[in-house]
Amino acid sequence: MTNLILATDSYKQSHFLQYPPEARIISAYAEARPNKCAEDILFFGLQAYLIDYLAKPIMAADIEEAEAICAAHGVPFNRAGWDAILRQHGGYLPLEIRALPEGMIVPVGVPVMQVENTDPTMPWLTTFIETALLRALWYPTTVATISRQVKLVIREALQRTSDDWRGQLPFKLHDFGARGVSSGESAALGGMAHLVNFAGTDTMEGLLAARRYYGATMPGFSIPAAEHSTMTSWGRDREEAAYANMLDRFEGDGTLVAVVSDSYDLDNALAHIWGGSLKEKVLRYRGTLVIRPDSGDPVETPVRTLKTLWDAFGGTVNGKGFRLLDPHVRVIQGDGMTLDSIARLTARLIEEGFAIDNIAFGMGGGLLQHANRDTLGFAMKANAMQDDRGIWHDIAKRPATDMAKASKAGRQATVVRDGKLVAARQDAIDPAENLLVPVWRNGALLVRHDFEQIRERAAA
Repeated sequence: MTNLILATDSYKQSHFLQYPPEARIISAYAEARPNKCAEDILFFGLQAYLIDYLAKPIMAADIEEAEAICAAHGVPFNRAGWDAILRQHGGYLPLEIRALPEGMIVPVGVPVMQVENTDPTMPWLTTFIETALLRALWYPTTVATISRQVKLVIREALQRTSDDWRGQLPFKLHDFGARGVSSGESAALGGMAHLVNFAGTDTMEGLLAARRYYGATMPGFSIPAAEHSTMTSWGRDREEAAYANMLDRFEGDGTLVAVVSDSYDLDNALAHIWGGSLKEKVLRYRGTLVIRPDSGDPVETPVRTLKTLWDAFGGTVNGKGFRLLDPHVRVIQGDGMTLDSIARLTARLIEEGFAIDNIAFGMGGGLLQHANRDTLGFAMKANAMQDDRGIWHDIAKRPATDMAKASKAGRQATVVRDGKLVAARQDAIDPAENLLVPVWRNGALLVRHDFEQIRERAAA
């Protein structure tokens, strides 16, 4: 699926015949519109698309393939236009893309990107690329934003209950989503987007993406952990032996090991095995046992787990007056975790007097898959046309049936006003104010973002 000419909606193949004859340049912008998920988005992921797709020129074989498919599919094909791109531009799409710095927190309704064709004979090209370009933006930006929304909830709870909230926060949300997404590329892009906010992940494709596209060294970490197959393969009558084996195999100074403990009876495992027959072994363990309850109510089950562990192992009361388990035991809750359930769970733990230090959270499909373009209301719309006299004309939609879908007219800029990012007309500001800067032009990457810089922007 690497032919850029076919990475679009079928109807766009006919659009080269639809623009006015005087059209020379089309400008289009992208933004997140008001939505129910977030008032501010974390802009991220454009660079990956530029490197993997736009940096690869189209070839003669791509044109031949696209022409044959369009003919059989029943849509027109712009053979002359694509031949000109191959002949005159070496196969690179003559486009300029201006964008905000990745990692920036942007209010909805503020443009994050603007695109224009650089060859005036190809005004059709700007919106032709919309399908692939918008898809490349909305998914990683949405995952990064969801992850950030969870981060804000956890941070607030940690600030209230922890003596070391800054040290705790990076590892409080762990990505378990690789198996629940639609493709390996989704795992890579979504997993990478989560790592902008946190350093805990089991999605290894996300590590590779962050290294490949943004120069990260090792942006995420994990620990040895059990799954049900490794526990149940011992049989129910050897459940204790299965748990003891985990402590024996992974013991080491400071080592964390996670053990799923609900294969048969979570409450029995907590009270009579971990807190009973294996209690002394846990207390001698040179590291930390992280117990994972993996079924039941996603709020009340981990609360009950912590209370049972407190009864068995005890702990201390920290400087903020909250209970902190003995350092040999902690909990991770991965089942049923969403933004809403994490907010409810942290509230219940605070109500019970437990510091959020005691628990980590895991998200799978809720993080990487339960999102679509409408989650943040992402859209890319044409906003201006330059004619054959060099004059710019506004383009905008104003649907009387739904004014929420009205688009911005005129070439856009993003500027700071009273300390906030806002949209402005490009022709009404000093060009130096515009935070939308050229990042791509005619096959060349003009700005290369570093992963740690993106993390710093996102944390600001």
